[in-house]
Amino acid sequence: MDTDWERFVGLLRREVVPALGCTDPVAIALCAAKAREALGREPERIALALSRNILKNAMAVGIPGADAVGVGLAAALGAFGGSPDAGLGVLEDLSRADVEKGKRFVAEGRVSVSMSDGPEILYIEAALSGGGDTARAVIRGDYARVTLVESNGSPTFALADAGEAGAVGEPTPGLSVRSAYEFSRLAPLGTIRFMLDAAEVNGRLSAEGLEGEYGLGVGRSMREASARGEIGTDIGVRAVMGTAAAVDARMGGCFLPAMTNSGSGNQGITATIPVAAEAEARGCSEESLVRALALSHLVSIHIRQHFDRLSAMCGTIPAATGAACGLVALRGGSYDRVVDAIANMAGGLTGMVCDGAKASCALKAASAVESAMRSAMLAMRGVRVSGLEGIVDDDVEAIIDNLGRLSSEGMTQADSMILGMMLAK
Repeated sequence: MDTDWERFVGLLRREVVPALGCTDPVAIALCAAKAREALGREPERIALALSRNILKNAMAVGIPGADAVGVGLAAALGAFGGSPDAGLGVLEDLSRADVEKGKRFVAEGRVSVSMSDGPEILYIEAALSGGGDTARAVIRGDYARVTLVESNGSPTFALADAGEAGAVGEPTPGLSVRSAYEFSRLAPLGTIRFMLDAAEVNGRLSAEGLEGEYGLGVGRSMREASARGEIGTDIGVRAVMGTAAAVDARMGGCFLPAMTNSGSGNQGITATIPVAAEAEARGCSEESLVRALALSHLVSIHIRQHFDRLSAMCGTIPAATGAACGLVALRGGSYDRVVDAIANMAGGLTGMVCDGAKASCALKAASAVESAMRSAMLAMRGVRVSGLEGIVDDDVEAIIDNLGRLSSEGMTQADSMILGMMLAK
């Protein structure tokens, strides 16, 4: 297999992985679990220092198994019931007793939270103390990237290259929209069949969101409205409904994992569910679904590699752009139609802000998928936003560069303002 293609398979395996719960509070729990392991006993106090983006994203989102929200609670649950070696599955073995202990710990005022002084976009520090001992753990650059663990001031683990990894990894050599398209069409099926795991895992989350009571219940409300004839039952409605339901469940603290994309479960859901819904509705073959999912996720990763790992622009934008490409592939569209879909997404959806992870993320995901369905439909008719308009360019890679610049450079002040509004409540 081509060297670039081997690299793409590895990239998909690294970036499309399961995670239980929203990755921001889960990463806080992981950091606390690592520090608790170094402390060697239950803590008496926890002090957190978080980058503004982590604080923004973890403040109001449900924690799996806890039926509650809160940065401090996430840390307490990691310290009392977290599995330090489970990565983003740190809370999978959480018991009801652990949850009650964590809630009491927070209610007693034993957790303090501050904003970190450094420039890092993704930074989590958990300092634990108890019985005269101290321990500290640091995560920086990526959600499960533990860079330091200390016990009583002495390092027990230190990552050799602990510098900031603010983007979703360096741009992958050889990766472009063109190469992603060719890879998805021609790569040996056996090397990418694992993409079906994304459809299965996120499909279960979607089904749970449709049946259970989570968050705003956007997906469930859409299903009820469809049954009453208030909205349609077409492919587009089912794609939006299924995506929103999965996000409802995830943001509501459902104890089921999501298959992520670029560190985000909501992005993984958005890149997966519309493509799977389209394939099911059209009776597409398993191979067609696998290849469309590979294209969707790879394009999403490619765009996200131009963003900071945490951004002021909503992550469903690159994810839904990837989904639009997957939809075009399922409809038999050429590379040019894929490019048209990307241009339509950039011309129509760009600018939707991230104001933290929370229940209303389901509304943003729904809007993003609606745009993806519309963009793919227009692209298949040869309709695309002109390169003369706005941030759209005739060169698809220039479009992606523009998205990255807008997200990473142009929206920095917006990010600070959003967090200020949230903290002022």
